[in-house]
Amino acid sequence: MCLGIPGEIVEILSDRPDLAMVDVCGVKRAINIGLIEDEHVVPGDWILIHVGFALSKIDEVEARAALDFLESIGQAYEDEIAALRESMIEEG
Repeated sequence: MCLGIPGEIVEILSDRPDLAMVDVCGVKRAINIGLIEDEHVVPGDWILIHVGFALSKIDEVEARAALDFLESIGQAYEDEIAALRESMIEEG
């Protein structure tokens, strides 16, 4: 099962403006934000992530509600976080 998970943008990579460093429950990864370039995201914004791509910009209340829900479903959430830890988008 694959889930969309919320993450907070920490940094837009200056040499790759299509990538942002995103924090998802303490796991930081480069995420492709090219699909939401029209939404003008900045550090501190929350996004919904699926397989390394930002699908949409969301507000913090929606992000917290989604995280609470994901934590409540248990193993599927743990599997998604484990997959995120193992994934990596090349920055260069």
